[in-house]
Amino acid sequence: MNVMNDSSDEPLRAIDFAPTDALLREDVKTLGALVGEILAEQRGPAFLDAVERLRRAAIRRRESDRPIAALADALADIDLDQAADLVRAFATYFQAVNLAERVHRIRRRRDYERSGAGAQPGGLRDVLLTLAHEGVGADELAQLLPRLRIEPVFTAHPTEAVRRALLEKERQIVGCLVADIDRGRTPPERRADRERIRLALTASWQTAEAPAAKPSVADEFEHVGFYLSDVLYRVLPVFYEMFEEALREAYGDAPALPEVLGFGTWVGGDMDGNPNVGADTIAATLAGQRALVLRAYRRDLDALGELLSQSITRVNVDEAVLARVEDYRYQLPKAAAALKPRHADMPYRNLLSLMSARLQATADESVHGYGDVVEFIADIDAIERSLAANQGGHAGGFAVRRLRRRAECFGFQLASLDLRQDSATHDAALAALLGDADWERRSADERARRLHALLDGSAPVKTDGNGAAKPSLDVFRAVARLRPRYGERAFGPYIVSMSRSAADALVVLALARAAGCADAHGRVPLDVAPLFETVDDLDAAADTLRALFADPVYRAHLDARGGRQVVMLGYSDSAKDGGMLASRWALQQTQVALTALAADSGVRIAFFHGRGGSISRGGGKTERAVIAAPRGSVDGFLRLTEQGEVIHRKYGIRAIALRNLEQTAGAVLRATLRPRPPEPREAAWREIASELSADARAHYRALVHEDASFPVYFRAATPIDVIERLRIGSRPAKRAGSGDIGSLRAIPWVFAWSQNRAGLTAWYGVGTALERALQRHGREALAEMARDWPFFNTLIDDLEMVLAKSDPAIFERYSLLAAGLPEGDLHARFHPGIAAEFQRTREAVLAIKGSSELLAGDHRLRQSIRLRNPYVDPISLLQVDLLARWRAAGRPDDALQQALVATVNGIAAGVQNTG
Repeated sequence: MNVMNDSSDEPLRAIDFAPTDALLREDVKTLGALVGEILAEQRGPAFLDAVERLRRAAIRRRESDRPIAALADALADIDLDQAADLVRAFATYFQAVNLAERVHRIRRRRDYERSGAGAQPGGLRDVLLTLAHEGVGADELAQLLPRLRIEPVFTAHPTEAVRRALLEKERQIVGCLVADIDRGRTPPERRADRERIRLALTASWQTAEAPAAKPSVADEFEHVGFYLSDVLYRVLPVFYEMFEEALREAYGDAPALPEVLGFGTWVGGDMDGNPNVGADTIAATLAGQRALVLRAYRRDLDALGELLSQSITRVNVDEAVLARVEDYRYQLPKAAAALKPRHADMPYRNLLSLMSARLQATADESVHGYGDVVEFIADIDAIERSLAANQGGHAGGFAVRRLRRRAECFGFQLASLDLRQDSATHDAALAALLGDADWERRSADERARRLHALLDGSAPVKTDGNGAAKPSLDVFRAVARLRPRYGERAFGPYIVSMSRSAADALVVLALARAAGCADAHGRVPLDVAPLFETVDDLDAAADTLRALFADPVYRAHLDARGGRQVVMLGYSDSAKDGGMLASRWALQQTQVALTALAADSGVRIAFFHGRGGSISRGGGKTERAVIAAPRGSVDGFLRLTEQGEVIHRKYGIRAIALRNLEQTAGAVLRATLRPRPPEPREAAWREIASELSADARAHYRALVHEDASFPVYFRAATPIDVIERLRIGSRPAKRAGSGDIGSLRAIPWVFAWSQNRAGLTAWYGVGTALERALQRHGREALAEMARDWPFFNTLIDDLEMVLAKSDPAIFERYSLLAAGLPEGDLHARFHPGIAAEFQRTREAVLAIKGSSELLAGDHRLRQSIRLRNPYVDPISLLQVDLLARWRAAGRPDDALQQALVATVNGIAAGVQNTG
């Protein structure tokens, strides 16, 4: 039964697919038909008819510019069971469209490579050929490669946390679509693939999107572990092979490629505001990561053992391999006894089996395990050398090299575990350690004096249980205990949130020394990374670091750490503090100032970008952001956070993960070796940007932080009260505080404004600033900036995307929820000004771009939004209706709330830019 065959194409008819997207259209249509079949099967034909009526009404409203009231009325007072199922039906369609688009990205890449059109833009081959053409020689490239480093860091900040069971279903669907990506499958194979897809979609429909309980830190570890151990572990050696091939094509005898990629995680180490994270989760995470990576190596060894079956009677084998086999027979007698007699003439197979047994001994912390990954790599190298010397290089060396690349990157730790804590927590710990109840009220000079006394050991320390200092000390004790076991690469930097002064970094050294996390010379084995999160703190960052570098204790610490200072830049809280435009400009200015400070001080500053998923939290295309960074600020290094739905979108499918890594590496190479040449117009542009920042920030703060009634309006006009109850993360939605906007975390703040389709966090204040700049400087000046200055070009493009995804008519329905509050009609008070600012921003962006419609130059994004709108709109209007009912009932924890949670998940899947 193909119940949607006649109607599933309706949303596609209004969309002008490019010829190159014809197969995307076909996939969307096929998957849409399957979704229809499943809905009819699972909920009955009448339910499917209801879905179809709503979908067609949403299309008519969009394509004919009809009033939204008719669609809203059709969804009012709907039965709760039906409401939840309607949301899930539309979300199932999003899943299908999302997967079709991702697979189409793979198809487009393959088509490009087959077409003979040259290197695909943005890829490593394209970048290296371009650099060679521009005069970058092999020697210059060879000087960069040893310091080239790209480190994606996966955080525990979910706004879309797809369950592991659903990730497996997605993989099955993708596998079927990719298998027929070139339409080379036979009709029976296609029918079988269709049934597999149908089964996976059906199982997804029958699986709850979220677990019944709030996820623990262990659950978050399992989620992130999927991407690290299943996706990135697989694609990593392929990345290096592509890089090496591109080097050979561009440079012939290219320099050897060192370790370029590394991965980090915050899961289990991010203590900032999360009472569930501490010494115990740090230990559990490191143990869990080791178990994952050792299991992955053992799978590879088993596969290699099947491959490397060479008999010693047919080929020579190096003595080093034979000697290792005999050594391991002695060390691991049980494993040796399990070797099959018929494999006695196969030394590679036997060694690989014994290596696997030694990895198991490592997991069991046996004395016969590997001491570290260097010993494991030495065994791999011995096999690789033997194969190369004895006519086996091509027969097995390729697979062995892949294992070596994985071992070099993932070690026995899988990913480095970053630690993070708020500076206020450190201050409380320090006060308890010193027994100083007046610590916060002391002068800066007095605090500095007492802090240095603690650092040099001359200050008395309270040891009676350590009081409020105990959790912090326990963390450093755990580092001291675990680092010898897991290796120096097990820990990433120790990040200090809300850093405001040099003392905030020095406190980390003091607490670490007090906990015994230092060597005999007092050296702490951790990089200390201040995180600057507000606009004011970003503006003061250069002065803060200048004072820090002048401190002899800290300078000695830096020297012991190789003279490199990691600085984390906070995109999220700075945008919540001053608005997106002021945040972006402060971040740009800070990088300029710190790059100059690095040149003056002799300290290499490595920027760590705390980017979120949404545009207002620094989201967007990584390669564009790298190219737009200030000259000299990249310097071969890129460390950035990956979080929320971004992880799934960028790393959920192996081919897309590979493309993302390739584009990122290409951008870092380009920005380092051939950054933009000096631009004489940039001084004037920077003055205009400063004006824009000041105007936008003032307008934004007047609403968000300075109007006492705005927090009440925010809580009424967004589903923040539902978001705060979501079971998608182990940490609270708020930091400790009074309950105002300032105490709310940036992720739920942005998430709430994406749910009500306003997108306010990205554009509010920008319209006013751009309108004034257009009046002062003229359209041509701003159009020139948008055309020729990557910083401003990226800003305007990101704004345009958020505006295109926003829907003022739907947002107004949310705003009306604030009309009848005890505090008054806050809809009437706030909505007109917000709506006017949206229109100002839209008109200014269109004027600067010289366009009559948003996304006129981005056909694919416009197409993608139009594909989803008929399904997002009904969920949004359902959410408004359910919010009103739930709040009127006193916000009970019942089926009504569960239906609301389903709408939150559905809108997140459709909008795709959430927190």
